[in-house]
Amino acid sequence: MKSTRLVAVALRSILRNKMRTLLTMLGVVIGVGAVIVMVAIGEGAQSQIHAQIDNLGTNMIVVTPGSSSQGGVNQGAGSLNRLTVEDAEALKSESFLLSAVSPSIVAPTQIVGGQGNWRSAVFGVATDYQLIRDWPVSSGRYFDEGEVRSMRKVAVIGKTVAEALFPGEDPVGQQVRLRNVPFEVIGVLAEKGQTAEGSDQDDVVLAPYTTVKNRLSGRSFIAQILASTASPEGVAAAQVEIGSILRERHGLADWEDDDFTVRNQTDLAATAEETTEVMTLLLAAIASISLVVGGIGIMNIMLVSVSERTREIGLRLALGARSSDVLRQFLVESTVLSVLGGLIGVGLGIAGAEILGRLTGWATLISPQTVLVSLGFAASVGIFFGLWPSRRAAALDPIEALRYE
Repeated sequence: MKSTRLVAVALRSILRNKMRTLLTMLGVVIGVGAVIVMVAIGEGAQSQIHAQIDNLGTNMIVVTPGSSSQGGVNQGAGSLNRLTVEDAEALKSESFLLSAVSPSIVAPTQIVGGQGNWRSAVFGVATDYQLIRDWPVSSGRYFDEGEVRSMRKVAVIGKTVAEALFPGEDPVGQQVRLRNVPFEVIGVLAEKGQTAEGSDQDDVVLAPYTTVKNRLSGRSFIAQILASTASPEGVAAAQVEIGSILRERHGLADWEDDDFTVRNQTDLAATAEETTEVMTLLLAAIASISLVVGGIGIMNIMLVSVSERTREIGLRLALGARSSDVLRQFLVESTVLSVLGGLIGVGLGIAGAEILGRLTGWATLISPQTVLVSLGFAASVGIFFGLWPSRRAAALDPIEALRYE
C-alpha cells in the first residue's frame, strides 16, 4: 500500500470517533505546547542577555581592582585597589591591541538644577568612553580632548537625569551643580535601558575624568578601567597584553598574583547565560513528561483499536494482506495521531508564549528548530508507543481473527 494511501486510511480510522481521538491526543497537545512555551521563555531570556551584552559596548574589556588576603582569608574582589588614572594612560600609550581606553571614576552625588534635584552616579571618563560603550548622544555633543586636558566643568547626562531635572525641555546649555560645583550640560545621551541586573543605565552623568578626579572625587585610585579592541578576535590577546602592562607598572614579581581583574563583556554575562540554559533544559525536560504520558495514552487507545478491529484485520490478512502491511497501517495511525496532536500543540504553544510574554513582560523567542524538534519528538513518541499494538495486530492469526466476537 502506498504511503499516501496509508495516511488516508489512518485519518479515516482516527476520525471515526472524534471525541476519543481528541482525548487521546490531549497528552501530546499539552506536552508539545508546554515544551514550546518553556523553551520560548528560556531562549527569550538568552536573547535578552545577548542584547544586553551588545548594549554594554563594542568588544569591551573591563579592568577592576583585585582581591587581597589577610591571614590566609581571601577578602573578595575589589578589596585591593591599586588602579590609577596613570594605569589607564599607560594602557592607552603602550598597548598595540587596544583601540580605546578610558578610566572610570565614580562619584555618586546629588545633582541640583532645572526644576529640582536628583541623586545619580557621576562618572569621570575619557573621550574614548563613547566609543567603548557605543553610546551616542541624542542631543548636544560629547566633550573633547581639549576639555579633558583643561579640566572643563562640562557634563553629558543620561535620559533619566534629563527627564528628572528638565522635563519637557532640552537640557543642553543649562547648568547643574554637582557638590556645589557648577557644570554646563553639553549633551544628552541616547537611551540605553536597563542592564541584566535591572539597573537603569540612563541614570548617569558623564564628565571629564580630570575634572571629576580633582573637583569631585579627590581619590588616588579609580573604580575601573574600560577598554576595547578593533575586532572581537583581538579581545583575548588584548586581555593578556593588559595584564602584562599592569603587572609591570605595579611591580609584581612572577610568583605574585595579579592585583587586578581583567574581563570582557562575554565573561560578565557567562554565569547568567549558563544558568538560563540549565533552567531551559530543566523546564523542557519537565514539560516532556507530558509527551510521555500522551504516548502511553496513544498506546492504550491503539490496543483498544486492535481489539475492536480484530475481524477487520483477519479479513485483510485472509484477502492477501501481509503482516507487514497490517503493522505499517497501525504504526502510521499512531504516528498520524501523535503528529496531529503535535501540530495542535505547536499552535497552542506559540499562542501561549505570546500571551505569557504580553501578560508578564518576559521576552519569549520561538525558533524554527524548537518547533521542528517538538514535532519530531511527538512523531517519535507515536512510533515508539504505537509499535507494540502494531506488532500485536500484525501477529494475529487470520482464522482466529475472523472468529473473534
